[in-house]
Amino acid sequence: MTSSPTGSVTTGTSAADVSASGSSAPDDGSQDSPSADNPSPDGAAELADELTRAMKRIRHRTMDRLEPYGLTPGQGRALRVLAHAARCETPGRAMRLSELADRLNVAPRSATTVVDALEQAALVERVPDPVDRRSVGLVLTAAGRAAVERVARVRQEVAEDYFRDADPADVVVMLRVLRAAEAAQRPPAPA
Repeated sequence: MTSSPTGSVTTGTSAADVSASGSSAPDDGSQDSPSADNPSPDGAAELADELTRAMKRIRHRTMDRLEPYGLTPGQGRALRVLAHAARCETPGRAMRLSELADRLNVAPRSATTVVDALEQAALVERVPDPVDRRSVGLVLTAAGRAAVERVARVRQEVAEDYFRDADPADVVVMLRVLRAAEAAQRPPAPA
């Protein structure tokens, strides 16, 4: 898989070709060619580099597409997390800022900055926590729910554009591999 100058992904081989040989390199029998028996020693590092480049490009495109709405990708992520938390629709059961920070995998101070901007834009409202009066919860406003829909459209459009030249079977394989790798990085659930 390579990136063209326009940022689209192209593949010269299918997922089946890569799975069968362990790489997309031609299998000419040479010792230098990675294969299932002789994987590239830096294959994981190369994959990490490609992921980093892809994420930067996708993030920049998302940023450009969200800018007319006055949103950043980080704010869009926070809105999505809040939208997918069932409790955020009910003021008495709102998500706490610390939980949002955990779900975004950011420092609480960073989450506060994001929520401050979302609150200023009237997309999120801070409400008192009925259980712990020292805490506040976060609730999406009607404008926040509309923004979630815009963010979802932008995410879908950017992803479709980026992966438009990729073989759908390769996309499925990439998704499965990345989900498995991410799952392996999570700490085990407490017993």
